[in-house]
Amino acid sequence: MSPDVEVATEEPTGLARVLPILDWGRRYDRSWLRGDLVAGLAVAALVVPKSLGYAGIAGVPIQHGLYAAAAGTILYALFGTARQISTGPSSALAAVAGSAVVLAGVSGDDAVQLVAAITLVTGLAFLVLAIFKMGWISLFLSKAVITGFLFGAAIEVVVGELPKITGTSIDGANAWRKFGNWIVGLGDTDGATLLVGLISLAVIVGIRFSPIKVPGALVLVIGGLAASVALDFQDSSIALVGDVPRGFAAPSLPSFDFVVSNFSTIGPAALGLLLIGFSQTAGDARAFASKHGYRIDIDQESVAQGMANVGSGVLQGIPVSTSLSASSLNDQSGAKTPLASLTTGVLIVLTLLVLAPVFSELPKAVLAALIIDAVVFGMMDVKEMRRLRRVARVDFWIAIAAILAVLTAGVLAGVIIGVVLSLGWLVYINATPEMPVLGRQPDSQVFRSIERYPDGETYRGLLVIRFDAGLFFASSDALEDRLRELAQEAETPYDTIVVSFEGIDFVDSQGSAKLAEILELADTYGAQIRLARVKPPVLELLRLDGVIDKLGEDQVYGNVYAAVRDRITDPADGTG
Repeated sequence: MSPDVEVATEEPTGLARVLPILDWGRRYDRSWLRGDLVAGLAVAALVVPKSLGYAGIAGVPIQHGLYAAAAGTILYALFGTARQISTGPSSALAAVAGSAVVLAGVSGDDAVQLVAAITLVTGLAFLVLAIFKMGWISLFLSKAVITGFLFGAAIEVVVGELPKITGTSIDGANAWRKFGNWIVGLGDTDGATLLVGLISLAVIVGIRFSPIKVPGALVLVIGGLAASVALDFQDSSIALVGDVPRGFAAPSLPSFDFVVSNFSTIGPAALGLLLIGFSQTAGDARAFASKHGYRIDIDQESVAQGMANVGSGVLQGIPVSTSLSASSLNDQSGAKTPLASLTTGVLIVLTLLVLAPVFSELPKAVLAALIIDAVVFGMMDVKEMRRLRRVARVDFWIAIAAILAVLTAGVLAGVIIGVVLSLGWLVYINATPEMPVLGRQPDSQVFRSIERYPDGETYRGLLVIRFDAGLFFASSDALEDRLRELAQEAETPYDTIVVSFEGIDFVDSQGSAKLAEILELADTYGAQIRLARVKPPVLELLRLDGVIDKLGEDQVYGNVYAAVRDRITDPADGTG
């Protein structure tokens, strides 16, 4: 057994379950070192410049993006279980934090404190998620809603960055008004700023589509700094980032009074970040684990993301989560263990300690170009939107609704609206389940939907129906309504109704009570109810509630054919 396989398959025990570094560190093979170090360096070259831009999206000074990147990469390496994952700031998370800053109407130190508080609360929420094994909360945001939300957030960010490209300023309550005001203000465009912005966009987009694979963000930042110094942008009309202090801000916690007074903003932002972050974490971690043949602990992944965000919040950083682009680069560069992420974190720390003041010469137009490239290609999933339009029109329109919600109400409100849309759709599909009438396929014991298989045989006075959902408070009335509808449409009154339970995985108390009511209703019409293919847990609940006593044990059948055999003519008697 190779060392790589050994790390992947053996379950950590004791303290190593909480600190996986104790497990993989003990098993570390020197042959992995080169790949981990190269990957760490490559990811640092990607993460450092992008983190500067993400801080701008979040509405805080650029160094706070580096604080977050350092905390995210190092703490994930200590607590995470996915070997190729890189954790740090992302455009989506930064957009949520930036929206909260705008909504709260704060700036300067208050904006820093607000974002730090949101990050800290998000981290604590991740830890609660892990303690109580509440990963199911990620279901509150459907993939369609996430796709739409990210698309809308990207447009919102791009609109906010356009004035930096043109050297103008805008305001407005939402993206529509901001864009309109930007168009109106184009007459005040600063030519030098526009030139720098357009060249920057051309460079970073050109590198993206170039066959030469180099970190476009790094090239852009280095080129922008070189041009700024060489051409003395400081004495021009071109706006620069400004003072970037060396080192870290002193660790601190947001004041309790500040958190309480702003919790109406902090709470929804943290919830949105939790849902988005967990969805990203779970999906990315499982993808890399599957690719390389090892297992992850999803609860421990929540711990890792929680600690990373707590650490970032204490250091006054912005929210962090798994980064697919950074993780993919990590993987492609040869990362074998979280030492790659640890290497990235150390390099970011060194950048802060040594190189941070250099970034003060960076033109804002260059940073804007970096941000626009990141969000357009990282958040606007045109391919997925096309897929949704092709295969699931409802999901497509839900995504469109999420886009419009973000552009109209803002990123933070868009998250809340997205959750409502997801829950609304979940309730709707469960409240309106499929209930096809079944017909017997010729010369067989198989019963299928007569709508899809019109050659199916039906019998006078006999109704066979399948309920394709859980029978609970949101759906139980739909079964009664469907049976009433079919009874009214029937040319001959039904004397036997067979309900196939093969699609019913669970029944709650209300669903059980509704089934008892249906039995009584059928009895008043002189009809007999039979159940087929009832799963053991469902059957047990119906027994406990007395429904089976009312129905009769002999009216529960193993399959639909057995339930209707006495009502049909079949010379083969079950051998068809």
